[in-house]
Amino acid sequence: MSLLSTPAQPLVLIRSMGPAHRERVARHLLALAPEDRYLRFGYAAGDAHIRRYVDGIKFGRDDVFGIVNRRLELLAMAHLAYADAPQRPSCAEFGVSVLRHVRGRGYGKRLFERAVIHARNQGVEQLLIHALTENKAMLSIAAGAGARLVRDGSETEALLQLPPANFDTLLGEVLQEQLARSDYRWKRRVHMVRQWLSG
Repeated sequence: MSLLSTPAQPLVLIRSMGPAHRERVARHLLALAPEDRYLRFGYAAGDAHIRRYVDGIKFGRDDVFGIVNRRLELLAMAHLAYADAPQRPSCAEFGVSVLRHVRGRGYGKRLFERAVIHARNQGVEQLLIHALTENKAMLSIAAGAGARLVRDGSETEALLQLPPANFDTLLGEVLQEQLARSDYRWKRRVHMVRQWLSG
């Protein structure tokens, strides 16, 4: 099924994240189990590797999206990195991670859909995913969206052609972001009150 024709799903609020969330992103990735780090990065990423990765996120150019719980813990996140390569001027690469205790809720797919809408609105024509061939969940999401999969040994490249933005994608993203930011502000206030009461 194409992402353009997904059935109605429960609301999952996904907000964009900026430099102020860098440490929260780091905590999320450091909380991944070794096997999950391997699937996310394609190698056995240690804490130092993850710190360098997070420090290298260019928030002014790339986009990061996240799903947080009531305690403001980052449960799942996606990184949409725009290509510098001249041979792919309108291409972006997608990466996602989900904490193990919230797997099975469709967060990876929701983040992918959010990234696709945003990429279209930014004029991106191709979305690229580099994944280990054993990462069945990620490759299933990409294939379900209509991506072309090219396997090369232990790695698979998924390339999804994106249609241009339209009124629905532009308005939809604005509404999603406003809802997610309002939800985040409310969770933050509640979290602060709880900390004060327990302090």
